[in-house]
Amino acid sequence: MKQTTFFVLLFLLVFKGLSQKIIERPIIYDSTRKALSLQYLQERHGLILTEPTVSPKIIVSHWTAIPTLEGSFNAFNPVLLPNVRKELKGASPLNVSIHFLVDRDGTIYRLMPENLMARHVIGLNWCALGIENVGDGSKFPLTEAQLKANIWLVKYLKKKYQSIEYLIGHHEYTSFQNTPLWKETDANYRTEKSDPGNEFMQKLRNGVKKLNLKGSY
Repeated sequence: MKQTTFFVLLFLLVFKGLSQKIIERPIIYDSTRKALSLQYLQERHGLILTEPTVSPKIIVSHWTAIPTLEGSFNAFNPVLLPNVRKELKGASPLNVSIHFLVDRDGTIYRLMPENLMARHVIGLNWCALGIENVGDGSKFPLTEAQLKANIWLVKYLKKKYQSIEYLIGHHEYTSFQNTPLWKETDANYRTEKSDPGNEFMQKLRNGVKKLNLKGSY
């Protein structure tokens, strides 16, 4: 009986670990990406640094607006922005990037180290960790598995970085304008966002309410 109980507990621990595993799948991070990140931090955020690191205070949840994992990964992997992203290229040739990518089945991939700046949210990149979810708000709405993965990931990040105070959706980023956390040197550089939507964020916040993370400054 004791042996059976031991194996049941062992199975549950292993299963729990597998269900919460972060898979490493790094995007290209070479000397060019590092140099452009440092340039971005200086020109867009007014920060002169020797390493493109972040001081995490905010977690930002997004959707990719791309229906597949491979398509989403391929959007972040190149170092330089594609020519079609003209609304962003004027600010910097550095491609958009993200720390974590969550597939539609809830699998979590780490695309770049958490301590490095990713370009994913105007004005806040210097202090924000980003989560991208494969999908959109219409044809490929975010799944329950993705919600659970986001909840687990927010808890994981908050435990790892006690400095994190805020959890927002990408569509909420402009609420930080005119606050000490907002660092965008161009008063006119903004993009309109709707991801990942109020409904998803409400469910995500309910799932991590014990962390007491704030939704705006």
